[in-house]
Amino acid sequence: MDYEILYQPSYALLKLDLDSSEQVNAEAGALVSMSSGISIETGMKGGLFGGLKRSLLGGESFFINKFTAESPGEITMAPALPGDIHSMDLENEVLFVQSGSFMAGTMDIDIDTKWGGSKTFFSKEGLFLLKIEGTGSLFASSFGAIHPITLEEGETYIVDTGHIVAFDNNVNYHVKKIGGLKSTLFSGEGLVVELTGPGRAWMQSRSEDAFLSWLIPRLPSNNSK
Repeated sequence: MDYEILYQPSYALLKLDLDSSEQVNAEAGALVSMSSGISIETGMKGGLFGGLKRSLLGGESFFINKFTAESPGEITMAPALPGDIHSMDLENEVLFVQSGSFMAGTMDIDIDTKWGGSKTFFSKEGLFLLKIEGTGSLFASSFGAIHPITLEEGETYIVDTGHIVAFDNNVNYHVKKIGGLKSTLFSGEGLVVELTGPGRAWMQSRSEDAFLSWLIPRLPSNNSK
């Protein structure tokens, strides 16, 4: 399978070129277009329980679409929000991905959810993160551009919870307040995640929460003329 990511970073489009019999899994709703020789099968990866876990706990779609190339052809995919797409190659590795960022992956990639414990209770991601495990290619989406970070042993880095996209299994993370109570409530920053290396992490240049905080007060109310 060959791929190309077009129109980065604001309105990225993923183009996958599949040979005969090649397959790829994708989040429901990601499809933009496909060749006539590509078939689609909708199912629940991991069965009913796996689908429920991803939907109710991980914030993803209940269903996963499997695309199969009956003959060589292409598929194009895009995220729901304007932003970037990033390819992450896994070699028998584990990545933790924020809710909503998984878009597509090769067949040897397993998608599950992981209990985050009390340290993620107040974070944007809730109590569960998507656990992506295996060997193959993962395509993750973002709101805005994706910025990769490489952390050395013991190096710490602080990211707003709304800007985290993914981090690998070697990275330790801790959600905490920024500054004191006054800063948490009134600074506009709130909670952050402290990442500790070694390992890789990816963040997005825009935050859905920040965008909604800007947009909602500007929407007309029922009392508006």
